[in-house]
Amino acid sequence: MKRKLAIGAVLSTSALLAGAIQVSAGLAQAAPTPASPGPAQQRAALLAQAGSDAPATARALGLGNSEKLAVKDVVTDADGSRHVRYERTYNGLPVIGGDLIVHQDAKGAVKSVDKAVPHSIAPASLSPKLSASQAAAQATGTVNATVGIAKDADEPALTSVDRTGTPRLVVWAASGTPRLAYETLVEGMRADGTPSSQRIVTDAASGEVLSTHEGIQTANATGSGKGVFVGSVPLTTNYTGSTYQLKDATRGGQYTVNLSGKTAGNGTLYTDADNAWGDGTVANGQSAAVDAQYGAAVTWDFYKNVFGRSGIRNDGVGAYSRVHYGRNYVNAFWSDSCFCMTYGDGASNTHPLTELDVSGHEMSHGVTANTAGLNYSGESGGLNEATSDILGTGVEFYANLSADKGDYLIGELINLNGDGKPLRYMDKPSKDGNSADYWSSGVGNLNVHYSSGVANHFFYLLSEGSGAKTINGVAYDSPTSNGSSVTGIGRDKALQVWYRALTVYMTSTTDYKGARAATLSAAGDLYGATSAEYQAVAAAWSGVNVN
Repeated sequence: MKRKLAIGAVLSTSALLAGAIQVSAGLAQAAPTPASPGPAQQRAALLAQAGSDAPATARALGLGNSEKLAVKDVVTDADGSRHVRYERTYNGLPVIGGDLIVHQDAKGAVKSVDKAVPHSIAPASLSPKLSASQAAAQATGTVNATVGIAKDADEPALTSVDRTGTPRLVVWAASGTPRLAYETLVEGMRADGTPSSQRIVTDAASGEVLSTHEGIQTANATGSGKGVFVGSVPLTTNYTGSTYQLKDATRGGQYTVNLSGKTAGNGTLYTDADNAWGDGTVANGQSAAVDAQYGAAVTWDFYKNVFGRSGIRNDGVGAYSRVHYGRNYVNAFWSDSCFCMTYGDGASNTHPLTELDVSGHEMSHGVTANTAGLNYSGESGGLNEATSDILGTGVEFYANLSADKGDYLIGELINLNGDGKPLRYMDKPSKDGNSADYWSSGVGNLNVHYSSGVANHFFYLLSEGSGAKTINGVAYDSPTSNGSSVTGIGRDKALQVWYRALTVYMTSTTDYKGARAATLSAAGDLYGATSAEYQAVAAAWSGVNVN
């Protein structure tokens, strides 16, 4: 669903920093050297520059007068090359499937572009036949029709529809013929207590449902904490002069609150008199808060120290965490709308979902939303879920805790199924009874948590290779679809390949074929197109039948 176009246009550029010479009494004097801008200021300047360049970029790409670009993200390489991610509008309307990435050299010359869809985005008409109120009724009816129906254990039945927002006109271009459509937000609650926030896209002429997208995606003082899962860990907290707060100013101000069994609201910020938090037991409510705050801190450090990313949005702002959500709520979720992470307390309110790789998994959904924006359905949805499994696993290995050693098992400590087994296995995903080991033409029809198995298996093969081995006390035995033997390049390199593919090459519609191309491009950038790493990426994809 994407293509590259070679374009030779050079966009306007301006210096972000400039030296100055002052002349006083006829003598040339060097001006004081200005302080170097920090990462946030540099990012803001790059975004502003890309925004200024957007009209010239649109012309260079041959876009029509009705099409405008809005900058979403900029990634800069060490050699000055830039990768600018844009959203697109048509006659002022947002285009779903209109996102693209422009790849520039250090001088601003456009080298290539990756588009979510290669064809024209122009709809036949911009005059809706249905009114906004009719679209709202259609969207509400679509969601109401699912009340009481559970697709599977990963998407419990909707029990109520609580609110329907005002529909907005959009251009639907993600699949089929581009057309005018309405996008409507319908909110409700699922049977397990998870809030639902579904974006329903309907044809503005016929009312046909084009897409349903669930927005809720599952799962300066130094203090000490003892969590349910992380064990004894240091915590960076905030001292007010009279009490300590579970708030970390060194990591974007991220903090943890107590929802006290509620399912809405901002909660109450955790405070403590002696800066010693939790005792490791579920009975002490602070213990789960320690897990959550530490999980957020390690996820922040992982992204910053491994990839140079400053927070989920790469803007230096920390997300916050909510613990003790609902009653007997057996799940955890990330929500872009509150920019927050939420954890239930599990069965009988005694099995909190605050395991470290759950934290890394769910918060990585936020990273995906602010980079590739992978659609949460079909093969793109599987890649979205796999990205969170992959990066959440990276977080767990990065933390290197004795209480929760790094492994290629997802959710192995929370016992969500009640049988002591992990939720998912990366070395052989089908061990969970549902996930796909290899790609097939129907894999996009699976629940996204199961279609993710193809990419999870790819990542394991790329990291560790095929065959039997034991890592941190866990035995693995990873097969390949073609019987080949794959030699891994190590987890650190595999993570770099995946992150660069996500942030530089993947778009909202990337499928497994596109993911192979994106990771090969990333490996070529990082290690060279003739490198062993590049060849290993190709071999690992072939090992999961993506050729």
